[in-house]
Amino acid sequence: MPLLEIKNLTVSFDTAAGPFMAVQGIDLSIEPREVLAIVGESGSGKSVAMLAVMGLLPNTATVKADRMAFDGVDLLELGPSERRKIVGKDISMIFQEPIASLNPCFTAGFQIEEVLRFHLGMDRAQRRARAIELMKLVGIADPEERLNSFPHQMSGGQCQRVMIAIAIACNPKLLIADEPTTALDVTFQKQILDLLVGLQAKYGMGLIMITHNMGVVAETADRVIVQYKGRKM
Repeated sequence: MPLLEIKNLTVSFDTAAGPFMAVQGIDLSIEPREVLAIVGESGSGKSVAMLAVMGLLPNTATVKADRMAFDGVDLLELGPSERRKIVGKDISMIFQEPIASLNPCFTAGFQIEEVLRFHLGMDRAQRRARAIELMKLVGIADPEERLNSFPHQMSGGQCQRVMIAIAIACNPKLLIADEPTTALDVTFQKQILDLLVGLQAKYGMGLIMITHNMGVVAETADRVIVQYKGRKM
């Protein structure tokens, strides 16, 4: 059984000029332990399709699909509270701009620990120990000190690693990485890609890589889907 199965996914947005079709009839599936790359130019609907899976699109979006199932569960039938139990725990996403995605008002440690508190019910000592473990796992030096750092006190590469730590905190079955190396220099790009592939192999996750970088595809993917103007080619 596929880990994620989507059939005929359509996403439209209400605008002043009428509905805008961002995704049109997309089919895709991913198996456990598989690395799937979704490639296409900017504006092709790659991120929108995955945000629809996560349930993170705004109220102006209309999502329709013949099937959208994760691990046998129909995501379209879930209410907001039921979906929140899955999103962030069993399905996680690394967003394209880590500095914009992290909350500037809270420390890196707090933002990692909040996921553990909400999904796993850990106490304070357990959360801190797990946060330090995760920071070490993603290659952040001096994790005890960095727990107390705010996003603006960290480099782009460090913020990306914090985002990855948040995403893998609950050992998800499926990890979606949306252009995880876009804002990084070449050295950090290689490090982040190696980290993601290593974590995927270690924990047996399904991994969806959203990118327009064919070098990333050649380096990581088992299978590739191409999108253009909201459609699968």
